Amino acid sequence: MAGTKDEAMGSVKQGLGKLTGDKALKAEGTAQKKGGRAARKSTGAAHELKGNVKKAAGKLLDSPTLKAEGAADKARGKVERS
Repeated sequence: MAGTKDEAMGSVKQGLGKLTGDKALKAEGTAQKKGGRAARKSTGAAHELKGNVKKAAGKLLDSPTLKAEGAADKARGKVERS
């Protein structure tokens, strides 16, 4: 998932900065964590949108496969955004 790595690394840097009293490292970690979270959430929103489009197309074309793919993409997006 996009952003998850940056979010995790940011948390580690933030924690190390707190532990060692290094304000610069803590600030860098905070920024990296927030950037990673934003990337993850925007990717999740894109997957949800893609899922909604696929579900609508599946209903329009009467395609159970396309509806199922849309539901899966939408669920993936919700998980990424949480």
